[in-house]
Amino acid sequence: MQSNIKDNVVFASPRDEQEREFVAGTCVRKLGIEIPAVLDEFGNSTESAYTAWPDRLYLIDASGRIAYKSQAGPFGFHPEELQAALRKVAAAH
Repeated sequence: MQSNIKDNVVFASPRDEQEREFVAGTCVRKLGIEIPAVLDEFGNSTESAYTAWPDRLYLIDASGRIAYKSQAGPFGFHPEELQAALRKVAAAH
């Protein structure tokens, strides 16, 4: 939490979609996130379906299938595994 305070990205839990969009957009900008980010709907149906909490990395192939799912992060993130999955998906196309 200390780094969030330092980076000025501490917010109360959003109460509706509009607040959620604001918080997410601010975090993306303040933290310099350069990969595409998507926002789940307010009921968190995607998070529930993909068990993404606390955070995970997914690679979705061109047909919309999950080609790679990391273990829970950040300690479950293994870049070499994702890199291998990316190479496999790229080779298939």
